[in-house]
Amino acid sequence: MTRLLFLGSIGLQEILIIALIVLLLFGGKKIPELMKGLGKGVKSFKDGMNSTDTPSDKAEQDGTK
Repeated sequence: MTRLLFLGSIGLQEILIIALIVLLLFGGKKIPELMKGLGKGVKSFKDGMNSTDTPSDKAEQDGTK
């Protein structure tokens, strides 16, 4: 089994307990909204990391400085 450095050895029981706590805290209706927001944030972060344009490059492309 793969060990994550920051989690140590986490098993199925621990994952189920964490999922149960999240379900109790946020409820069934809020979890899809949270995951949607998390997905948008990750996508935005990846797009920002993949963007090679610096602010000065964008200004030159727009014709403004």
